[in-house]
Amino acid sequence: MSAPQLSVLMPAYNEAATIGDVLERLKALDYELEIIVVDDCSDDDTAAIVTALALGDERITLLAHERNRGKGAAVRTALGHCSGQVVITQDADAEYDPADIPRLVDLIFAGTAAAVYGSRLRGGQPQRAHLFWHYAGNRFLSLLTCILFNTTLSDMEVGYKAIRGDIARGLELISEDFQIEPEITARLLSIPGMCIYEVPIAYYGRTFAEGKKITWRDGLRAVWALLRFRVITWRESNRHNRN
Repeated sequence: MSAPQLSVLMPAYNEAATIGDVLERLKALDYELEIIVVDDCSDDDTAAIVTALALGDERITLLAHERNRGKGAAVRTALGHCSGQVVITQDADAEYDPADIPRLVDLIFAGTAAAVYGSRLRGGQPQRAHLFWHYAGNRFLSLLTCILFNTTLSDMEVGYKAIRGDIARGLELISEDFQIEPEITARLLSIPGMCIYEVPIAYYGRTFAEGKKITWRDGLRAVWALLRFRVITWRESNRHNRN
């Protein structure tokens, strides 16, 4: 019997220093894999490294944007080309360890959950000390998520989001940038009966000198996105109920 099929969606922008190692660790997972890398118009060797690793390995697909559009656009591009029973997002920067993936996706394969998030904030796994304001910002955004959507998520902004494939492909996502994280969460929590599970994961956060891209401005955009998508999903739910 073949292993369950897993689609790994990997947006990538100027991650030549780490993407090769991340792909090698993904390839070692014991699943029937589909790895879809979207190069978001990198100006380093990101695409060349992926191309070399994809030679002779049909599990890896490289897609490319002709201009830099943002993480959300890359996730949406990858989602439109995936076919897995379970879908998970994977950053190319080595902050997240693919060894944690089975702890998320196996809950979905077992039928226990439809969506599982990793959590950097519940403890229990190795953690490189966070940048304080990123830590505080993530705490605040998760609290705001809980208030707006009546949930208990500890880490809404986490990069590891695993979702049952049919549900993931049914999400009508529109975000281009890092607002994709709150949008995915808002869309999921607007589905009747949806409960998102969380499992602790390891986190090896980078500094800005090491290539970290998200800034305080993205935090402000995330607040706006949570408020915006709370209103959008509320209106969509009311429209659906009236019909």
